[in-house]
Amino acid sequence: MSDASTTKSGGFPNPLAWIGRGALALFAEIGRLSLFSGRTALSALLPPWNLTQLWKQIIAIGFYSLPVVGLSAVFIGAALALNIYTGGNRFGAEQFVPNIVVLGITRELGATITGLMLAGRVTAGIAAEIGAMKVTEQIDALKTLSANPFRYLYAPRFLAAALTLPILVLIADIIGVMGGWLVSVYALDFDSTTYLRNTIDFLTMEDVIVGLIKAVIFGMVIALMGCYQGSKSSAGATGVGRAATLSMVGAAVLVLAANYILSTFFVQIGI
Repeated sequence: MSDASTTKSGGFPNPLAWIGRGALALFAEIGRLSLFSGRTALSALLPPWNLTQLWKQIIAIGFYSLPVVGLSAVFIGAALALNIYTGGNRFGAEQFVPNIVVLGITRELGATITGLMLAGRVTAGIAAEIGAMKVTEQIDALKTLSANPFRYLYAPRFLAAALTLPILVLIADIIGVMGGWLVSVYALDFDSTTYLRNTIDFLTMEDVIVGLIKAVIFGMVIALMGCYQGSKSSAGATGVGRAATLSMVGAAVLVLAANYILSTFFVQIGI
């Protein structure tokens, strides 16, 4: 095809052609990702399951992520308490610090921060690992041996992320709330017993469940983006590095977008 369709008269670029090509490429990418996600979810839900690979991925995704999740949660909880105290002090509402801290951590920040941390650590790792297997033709070797990559490689990572992220979020909730308690008691002169009692009295099971549901969705997104970008990695170290970068950025953006969509849904249904 000639370049006439992409340029205006006089040789200037045609912005409408660029926009059209970009839109078509975007929809094509969404379609490929949707098909990949569907095949991966189907492979994860239907037996047989590769329990050895599943347990290995649970350790890699869940257990080894505990330090970064714990450190992130304690500092987020502490910073949240300080900022809520600063804002509440302007209106004489400092007593609401424990209430807002536990609400913000359990419904939003615990799941979101954990998802973003794992988008950086886990998604890039999955993409690099699978990308290396792709460029060294190990995935082709699996197909030659009649092993389904979706069942052997992608499904265990998908299941492991969906199962372990709620546990990590629950731990992050506890650590984050305790981070707020530490700052409030030892830096802001709150009474420890009153702070903890207000926290427990204000917390509801719905708040915790909202965060855990978000965690399951975030786990699926994190695993899918890593597997998808790794599976389409091009040859060479540059291709693998690009796949890891794209997977991390894509997972982080999708985690934030999914968080907004889920928050809107929960508000609409009154949870």
